[in-house]
Amino acid sequence: QVQLVESGGGSVQAGGSLRLSCATSGRSFSRYAMGWFRQAQGKEREFVASISWNSGKTQYAASVKGRFTISRDNAKNTLDLQMTNLNTEDTAVYYCAAHTSPYTALLNGAPVEGYDYWGQGTQVTVSS
Repeated sequence: QVQLVESGGGSVQAGGSLRLSCATSGRSFSRYAMGWFRQAQGKEREFVASISWNSGKTQYAASVKGRFTISRDNAKNTLDLQMTNLNTEDTAVYYCAAHTSPYTALLNGAPVEGYDYWGQGTQVTVSS
């Protein structure tokens, strides 16, 4: 069982920055690929960014590439998302997720789907 708790959400003006964090439980965190997803009101949840177990690979959605940075600290069991140059379209509930497939870990993958565990989410609101 993996428990994920997001923090760091809030309200910010367009052009501003926020840093989201995800605290995880369990000793296997360092074996999992991790990801961030978001869901805007009235829309489906979408992929934002992912990172392989050893940070060797990352992937980003085209809409956030160059503005968001995903990182992890396996010693602290934490996952972060640094968000800069935010715009109103970034307004959403942000979720961290764990991808526990050992096959993905073997391939050092940073998948965009197939995540097994999810946090409760943290709200990010960007105003113009």
